[in-house]
Amino acid sequence: MSLGQDLAGKVAIVTGASRRMGRVIAHRLADSGASVVVNARTSRKDAEQVAEEIRAKGLPSIAIMADITDPEAVRDMADKVKDVFGGADILVNNVAVRRHAPLSETTFADWRFVMASILDGSFLCAQAFAPMLVERRGAIVNIGGASAHFGQKHHAAVMTAKMGLIGLTRALAIDLGPDVVVNCLIPGRIDGPNDKRTGSNRYPIERIPAGRAGTLEEVAEAVSMLCNPRSRFVNGQAIHISGGMLFGI
Repeated sequence: MSLGQDLAGKVAIVTGASRRMGRVIAHRLADSGASVVVNARTSRKDAEQVAEEIRAKGLPSIAIMADITDPEAVRDMADKVKDVFGGADILVNNVAVRRHAPLSETTFADWRFVMASILDGSFLCAQAFAPMLVERRGAIVNIGGASAHFGQKHHAAVMTAKMGLIGLTRALAIDLGPDVVVNCLIPGRIDGPNDKRTGSNRYPIERIPAGRAGTLEEVAEAVSMLCNPRSRFVNGQAIHISGGMLFGI
């Protein structure tokens, strides 16, 4: 089945794109015709492999190693995208971290690492790429987290950061509108290959009206939809992709 080329000629940056969800999102945007910048912090080999796979489809793609919590590194990444591609149309803030511990065992360093990775990184990337996105009437998709809405034990830092991401989404939609559309996509239980999370770290299937977990490909499809120029009236929203789990608890 042809996925269409709705994003032909667009340039997309996907943070945390070397593995799992980010990797699938990068491929889905490429399948829609976008050139993709694959960002990673340390997984150089994996990031280069994703970029190579996209180039094998006949589309431009590069991997850029950058710590998105470092303002200078983010500015350098934006400069490189400008030099190589002339600008950017899409930013997917996908970086996620999983540091879960009881409140009494959560160090301030752990707290700050989560906040920096999820909130600071999304802010810095949005700020650095905003001039290009405004010029090209682009889109930002922030990847939220279900735990911020349903609650999960030992997730204080992640829940706080992911809920803050919704506030950032709304602020960016106002500040960058009407030129840039900004939305937050919130995956529910998404099972991927080699997923080792079990027990209390997984939402029970019986709580999901759809009767199953979602797939990485379904999340990527939703990201592609939000980046589609025909979806520009969807703006400033926190959108759950959870098989109805919001109503199943």
